[in-house]
Amino acid sequence: MNWLPSLLKALRIPVVAALAMTTLTGCGFQLRGTSPVPAALQPLAVDCPDAIPGRFCQSVREQLSLGGVELREPAQADYVLRLRNYQQDRRASAITAQAAAAEYILRHTVSMELFTADQIPLIAATELTTSETYRYDETNVLAKQREEEELRQQLGDRLAQQVIFRLAPMTRERIDAVTEEHSASQEQAESP
Repeated sequence: MNWLPSLLKALRIPVVAALAMTTLTGCGFQLRGTSPVPAALQPLAVDCPDAIPGRFCQSVREQLSLGGVELREPAQADYVLRLRNYQQDRRASAITAQAAAAEYILRHTVSMELFTADQIPLIAATELTTSETYRYDETNVLAKQREEEELRQQLGDRLAQQVIFRLAPMTRERIDAVTEEHSASQEQAESP
């Protein structure tokens, strides 16, 4: 029985690692380099205008590339991911007794749409939002400004991940069903 404690100690790390991966997988976590975007959405173009922060657009493109998605210009792509209306908001969510902000909520929002090269909508305009709350300390303004900037970058990356995950249901079967439904509705609208 002297071997039992050493066996339990040896099994502890693999068991903890397996439990951690199970937990992370259950909440939607994926390792970098794996993409939830189906191969059916290739080649794909990302239409991200100058009004949207470049870091956000780059994050979306990087995550798609890491997942093996072939990116092209809109004229050469079979599908176009259109991103619009990126907004950043900062609001006080808690006030001190001296009427100063004690806590802020940062919120980032973007609208996304997915079209075929023939302008058939696969995903209608969808607004995605992510937010984070942080405490504000007037005695440490510089550190809080850095914290806020880091949170803004994290929110942009999270929003980019939401965009990627919204593309996940677009399998070849789903795309074919949507395009057939669109064609049928167009024929019905044109018939007298």
